[in-house]
Amino acid sequence: MNQDHIIPSHVSRQLNDWLEYFRDLGFDGFYLKHAAEAPAAGAGQTASVHQPAGAEATPHEPVFPSPQPPQTMSLFEPQPAVAARETLEGIRANLGECQRCKLWRGRKHIVFGQGNPSAELVFIGEGPGADEDEQGLPFVGRAGQLLNRMLQFIQVRREDVYICNVVKCRPPGNRTPETDEITSCSPFLFRQIGAILPRLICCLGAPAARTVLGIKEGITKVHGRFYDYAGIKAMATVHPAYVLRNVREEVILREDFEKIRAFLSAR
Repeated sequence: MNQDHIIPSHVSRQLNDWLEYFRDLGFDGFYLKHAAEAPAAGAGQTASVHQPAGAEATPHEPVFPSPQPPQTMSLFEPQPAVAARETLEGIRANLGECQRCKLWRGRKHIVFGQGNPSAELVFIGEGPGADEDEQGLPFVGRAGQLLNRMLQFIQVRREDVYICNVVKCRPPGNRTPETDEITSCSPFLFRQIGAILPRLICCLGAPAARTVLGIKEGITKVHGRFYDYAGIKAMATVHPAYVLRNVREEVILREDFEKIRAFLSAR
């Protein structure tokens, strides 16, 4: 065998590594492309270096680079950290046995939220009432029963939506949540929305509309309109508890729920 064609062992290993790398990428066939005869050195070219007279020429072994992925094969390269999407379980764990505002002193249970963690529709009320505080679940009292009827009216199952409140603990006497209480609790609400990423948010009552959408007008003036919340459609309507006290206003709730049905039906 011609000694000139013997490839040194370490070069052979590098070459084999290189070929295996490309086989893993799906390249099965390779061929040797003969280099064209090198042009003579001329303008713009570097002439070859001559050995000094009488010096023995030492052949240079070819050097194969270690296999490196192409620039487009980013899966082989370290990637910048991407923030993982939060889960409702993680947010609830972070909330813990919250004492961030004064409402914790009178509560029986934290009412975090209930429903489908991938819901297309999220309802947001203002705060738990007595029944909710007792059971630790949102909208389980008389207002919740009316909400259930409205969901049946538009043929949406309660277990397919997600229901929560601006504050997670019952305000004394079911009063409206105060500014410091909303400030302490609303970040968890916003994180819940970010974890679910629904198609539509429905704010039930003025406190929820103010907190989520910044609406300061009366709810009976702005109900049924569609707004944008961080790329998510949102609307406001009257709170079911308001309708229980003003039965004639149920027509508002029905009209707005018809709009919810139409929105969810449009793809």
